[in-house]
Amino acid sequence: MNKKRWFIFGGVVVAILLITIVGRQLAGQSGGSQGADGEVITLQVAHTQSYAPYDFVNDDGESDGFEVAVLKAVDEKLDKYQFDYTPTSDEDLLIGLESGKYDIGTKGAWYTEERAEKFIIPEEPIGASIIGFTIRKEDENTITDIDSFADSKGKLVPISPQNAQYNVIQDYNKTAKNPIGLTEAESFTVADAYAWVLEGRYDAYFDIKLSFEEAVTSEDGAYHQYADRLSWFAYKGIETYPLLHKNKTNEAFATAYDQALKELQDDGTLSKLSQKYFGEDVFSYVSD
Repeated sequence: MNKKRWFIFGGVVVAILLITIVGRQLAGQSGGSQGADGEVITLQVAHTQSYAPYDFVNDDGESDGFEVAVLKAVDEKLDKYQFDYTPTSDEDLLIGLESGKYDIGTKGAWYTEERAEKFIIPEEPIGASIIGFTIRKEDENTITDIDSFADSKGKLVPISPQNAQYNVIQDYNKTAKNPIGLTEAESFTVADAYAWVLEGRYDAYFDIKLSFEEAVTSEDGAYHQYADRLSWFAYKGIETYPLLHKNKTNEAFATAYDQALKELQDDGTLSKLSQKYFGEDVFSYVSD
C-alpha cells in the first residue's frame, strides 16, 4: 500500500516537472519578447497632463494623446514589458525621471545635449514638433520661408541659449547665405513676443505651430485679438523623444523600443496616429 502511494506521488512530481519544462520551452519560442523566466517588467510612464494633443488626460480621466498612443502601440508589440501611466506636471516628470520614480517620461521633448547627459534618449523619435515663424500678416507675401526671412535681414525676437530653438537657428546659420541675426534672450513673455512683432521692434518670432494655433488662431486663445494681424509659416519638424531614467533595465528597453518604433513607422501606424491627433502627418516636416 505504501509503495503504491509512493509511485503515485512520484508520477505527479514527474508530470509537474514535464509541464514546467515544456511551458518554458514554449514561452521561449513565443516571439522572443519574453525573458527566459517569462518575467514581465512593469515600467512607470509619466506624461504631461495638459499638453494636447501630445499628452493629456481625456474626459474619461484616461491618459491620452499622440505620444501616449504611440507608447501604447509599443507596449502591444513588446510582451516583456507593460506600462503604467501617470499624468503629472512638467516639473514632477523631470524630477521623477532623475530620481527613478519614473522610468519613461514623455512631454514633446526635443533632443538636447543637456538631456542626453541626464537621461537615456532612444535613437528613434516618438513624434515631431513643427516649428516656424510668426510674422506680420502684411509681410506674408514677401516672407514665405526661412530663406526669404534671412534674405530680408529681418530681426528675430531673442531666444534663450538654453532653448533648443536657439540651436535650430544656429544650425541654419552654419550653411546659410545670409545668416539670421541671433540675439540671446532676456526675460520676456509670449505676449511680449507677439506685441514686439506687431510694433515693428522685431520682424519675426520663432514659434511652434501648436503654440501659435492655440494662442492666436483659436477663438478662445489668449492672443486671438492678434489673429487678423499675424501670420505663421512652417520651417521644419523637430523630432521629439521619450526620456528614460538611466539604468540597465531601461537601456535594454531603449533597444526594444527602437525596434518597435521602426516597425510602427513601416506599417503606417505612426502616420495614422499623427493624422488622428494632429490632422496631418507631422513626420512629413522632418527632413532626412
